[in-house]
Amino acid sequence: MKNRIGVYICHCGGNISDYVDVEKVRQAVEHEEGVVLSKTSMFACSDSNQNEMVNDIKEFGLDGVIVASCSPKLHLTTFRNVTERGDLNKYTYVHANIREQGSWAHSDDTDGATEKAIHLVKAAIAKSRYAEPLYTNQFEAEKTIAVIGGGIAGLKAAISLSDKKSTVILIEKNDKIGGHTAEWGDLFMSDEKGNELINRIYSDLAQRENVTILTGAEVASSKGSIGNFTLKIRKRPNNESDPMEIMEVNVGSVVVATGFDHYVPQKGEFDYMINDNIITLPEFKQLVDKSTGNRLVYKGKEINNIAYIYCVGSRQEDGENTYCSRFCCTSVIHTAIVAKKKFKNINNIHLNRGIRTYGKQELLYSESLELGDIYLQFDYNNPPQIATEGKKTVVTVKDILSAGKELTLETDLIVLVTGMVPRADQSIGTMFKLPKGRDKFFNEIHMKLRPVETVIDGITIAGACQGPKNISESVNSALSAATKSYSYISKGTLETEPIVAEINQDLCVWCGKCQEACPFDAIEKQEVNGKPIAIVNTSVCKGCGMCAPICPEDAINLIGYTSEEIMSMIDVLA
Repeated sequence: MKNRIGVYICHCGGNISDYVDVEKVRQAVEHEEGVVLSKTSMFACSDSNQNEMVNDIKEFGLDGVIVASCSPKLHLTTFRNVTERGDLNKYTYVHANIREQGSWAHSDDTDGATEKAIHLVKAAIAKSRYAEPLYTNQFEAEKTIAVIGGGIAGLKAAISLSDKKSTVILIEKNDKIGGHTAEWGDLFMSDEKGNELINRIYSDLAQRENVTILTGAEVASSKGSIGNFTLKIRKRPNNESDPMEIMEVNVGSVVVATGFDHYVPQKGEFDYMINDNIITLPEFKQLVDKSTGNRLVYKGKEINNIAYIYCVGSRQEDGENTYCSRFCCTSVIHTAIVAKKKFKNINNIHLNRGIRTYGKQELLYSESLELGDIYLQFDYNNPPQIATEGKKTVVTVKDILSAGKELTLETDLIVLVTGMVPRADQSIGTMFKLPKGRDKFFNEIHMKLRPVETVIDGITIAGACQGPKNISESVNSALSAATKSYSYISKGTLETEPIVAEINQDLCVWCGKCQEACPFDAIEKQEVNGKPIAIVNTSVCKGCGMCAPICPEDAINLIGYTSEEIMSMIDVLA
């Protein structure tokens, strides 16, 4: 047991000390068994305090350290590194969260927040007494990386990995590379066309010896874990009469860049598929890109007056897609500008719920206004109404910018500005057990601190499979995901957290309940000395503890959270 524990209680610049009496907390724990040092600090995470902690560890001969501060999501690693600099095993460090679980949760009750903080720190001290040194698990890592998805994000991720001298396997289920970007003509904020951009990148990629490009290929199954995934790939033959080709590849990490689908309005939504004069933004963009001459013609009719209805399939207050698709405002304004410059007598009327051309894209909005485009704003609860009068399509809208004045507009064409939705094919996410957010896109661990990592070690996400993004944002995401995936396997060996489940082989009788409870498929049945027992794959186990409480024989312990540690904490809290 630890008998020389140091405790540091953080003010967090007022985030804690405004509601918790940190000095009272210090006084309440300074005489606890094993505590030889207790201090308060304005910012425990500051460089000066970290250096002071390192000196204290050495001067007072501390064998355990506790910091009571903010969430361990923010600074658990910080203080583990501090204890390591003080020549202690970093896994003996114990963190107490008295901000999110104390001051912020009980900001209306200072006495209660202080009392709770005292209990939380005492519980951490109780755990620290039993905390034993732990050591990371190390194993060999395959240095090949798979990129799933051959859109702009997947292509840029593959190039980035190739530049790092990594072997790359790019897997695209379609017969052609490029995704949605390859379908587009003029790109906004660029003089390049979408297909030209893709061709340029693909030409570069195809010449690289360390890159294998598989088109018409799908990942059928995945086994293994970070450092050693085995992917079974089905590849369609060039000749339909030939059998499906099946191949297996071993990779160390995976970049998922499976992209997005365009939102398709339901039949009757803003008269879509009922009125021939109504199309979606992707359809309109292709019409503008492919049309020649100085007149815009659709279904044999010259188009002059165009109305754009924004946020179709996005920002739904009573539907699934409550999010903003981000790119749509910029995309439709850019396409409207191209149409006006390319064809004669085009009048653009934008029926919107607020324009979101963020960053430099605001220049497009300014250009649109200078060209004479009209912007009318409607409320979600009072959307534009569409009617057919002879060969004309009439739109009625109440403009909130003119105090709800009702306007009736005759149009030749109505464009429904549709956004991005998650892929209908979710097989890759299901296969890798990737979590999804409320918007149904793949979810990162932390949008700021770990923006491309998933809870599945070795799997990163890039591009619009993570959420709506424009091309530049997708590229930035892809470069980050590629760098992170490469960092996993760059050394050829991997270290994983030692906090995993541990099976007592003498007690285990294999009932299979732990395997059913494990969300990461980390538990397997094996026969040892003629007896079937549970075995933990330490490279896959996340140390979540789901298996431990359901074991009827109490044969499972969680390293770092043993029964002695947890029961001692419960005794203090109770």
